[in-house]
Amino acid sequence: MTTFRRTTVTTATAASAAAALLLSGCTGQPEGDQGADASPASDTVTLVTHDSFALSDGILAKFEDETGLTVEVNAAGDAGTLANQLVLTKDAPLGDAVFGIDNTFASRVTEEGVIAGDLAQIDQGDVCINADKEWFAEQNLDAPETLADLAEPGYQGLLVVSNPATSSPGLAFLLATYDAFGENGFGDYWQALRENDVKVVDSWEDAYYVDFSGADGEGDRPLVLSYSTSPAYTVTDDGESTTTALLDTCFRQEEYAGVLTGADNPDGAWELVRFLQSDTVQEDLPGSMYMYPAHEDVPLPAEWVKHAPLAEDPYEVAPEDIAAHRDEWIEAWTAIVLG
Repeated sequence: MTTFRRTTVTTATAASAAAALLLSGCTGQPEGDQGADASPASDTVTLVTHDSFALSDGILAKFEDETGLTVEVNAAGDAGTLANQLVLTKDAPLGDAVFGIDNTFASRVTEEGVIAGDLAQIDQGDVCINADKEWFAEQNLDAPETLADLAEPGYQGLLVVSNPATSSPGLAFLLATYDAFGENGFGDYWQALRENDVKVVDSWEDAYYVDFSGADGEGDRPLVLSYSTSPAYTVTDDGESTTTALLDTCFRQEEYAGVLTGADNPDGAWELVRFLQSDTVQEDLPGSMYMYPAHEDVPLPAEWVKHAPLAEDPYEVAPEDIAAHRDEWIEAWTAIVLG
């Protein structure tokens, strides 16, 4: 079984306005695109992305055959680390195009002028707590259902999450708790989780593959921060999944692609961004990265209806509020949970 996923642009306008505009869910041609007739200046285009980027065999080869370009992939870490690396290297960009900037970290990149033109939405998914069904059955214990349940003594020492300062799922979960408990309550909630022995790791990969007891993990924590699509990855031969997503704990995440400011091959980068929006890639996303395509008319795998639904009422925080308060909220979280 293959590793599954799971697991931001202009310079002139005010940050909050830019964030609201850029994160409005655009799936059309990004502003700044040089058009389909542009001639690539180089025969290589470098895609900077996060560690969870993966397309099925032959997909990138199809792009290379159609354009004559060679794609080099530069994975920079978790999506949070990716955003931070793009900012730190903005004067000497790590490549030509980027994929994997999400709506929790987008404004950090936008405000720094890292992207040339607009971002294009590529996919979406819900970040949710997942439970190891077999573990809970063996313990004769009901799995939690809500965010409040996670702080109950019966679930002490069972949850592993990723750090919101370095992980986009971690930040998404922090935002979910902010939406659920408000400015005056989310700190108390995290204090309660700390007292309930929540474990924090740097990345989604560490949480899911190392500390989680379900899926491929050999850890001792039966509750993990992951995605609503993750249970589709743990479907066994009987058609059932060994894990489940707690759909009342979810935050909606969107991922974007764009062209890096100062890219050596901006024309090739635009070609690649357009390819990521094409039906070829959109139809591949559920099977390769376990994310929903941005194009809602793309057919989904049959098992997703049963095992990978999106939440009906996910938690949400306005893009302008994320842009204005993200660093403040992360600092508060760090003081409470890691301080």
